[in-house]
Amino acid sequence: MIGVIGGASLLIAGDCEEELFFHTPFGEPSSSIKIVNLKGKRFAFLQRHGPEGKIPPHRINHRANVEVLFSLGVRKVIGVNSVGSLKREIPPGSMVVPHDFLCPWSVLTFFDDKAFHVLPSLDEGLRKALIEACKRNGFSVFERGVYVQTIGPRLETKAEVLFLSRLGDVVGMTMAHEATLCCERGIPYASLCTVDNYAHGIGEEALSQDKIKEMAQKNAEKVIKVLEELEL
Repeated sequence: MIGVIGGASLLIAGDCEEELFFHTPFGEPSSSIKIVNLKGKRFAFLQRHGPEGKIPPHRINHRANVEVLFSLGVRKVIGVNSVGSLKREIPPGSMVVPHDFLCPWSVLTFFDDKAFHVLPSLDEGLRKALIEACKRNGFSVFERGVYVQTIGPRLETKAEVLFLSRLGDVVGMTMAHEATLCCERGIPYASLCTVDNYAHGIGEEALSQDKIKEMAQKNAEKVIKVLEELEL
């Protein structure tokens, strides 16, 4: 079974076989786990921002979220991450499957009281499967990219975006935590990033929450089709 950690706009419209509720040693996960069937494929779906999308990015209990998927025995995890584009050539409406990520600030760990060093990475096999599923749907997908994680919940200043654009291709607030924690638990992880806006100062139009939300909802429909076409 494949785990999917989705954002506020992603609602899996499939046959829900079961809804599971958990408590972990790290507290409560963001939401229940819904076991969903999409065209014969079973996914364990978790909403990182909660069932109503009200948990801000800096308050997400990432450790509990990853731990509950680990306890369920999921064999791979896909993070569906909403991002802003740091490059004009990566427009809103497209998708990016990052090959790497960075976080200049602190990243969460399961090992606060123990020296444990993991080599964080994104799973190449899962990345390729996501890319091919995007292509089968005819979606615009960038096969490589560096995801830069910021703290949130605010968006970045123009000066920050200018600096970050020299380091990466897209910017978000969640993926580095999830990817690192999955690596610590030995779970292959890859991200499907939906580009919902240009980062502050990259595009010509001023950013607005309504426009970002509108594009996120359109991109969420594409994500469902990608999951339906996923071959692992």
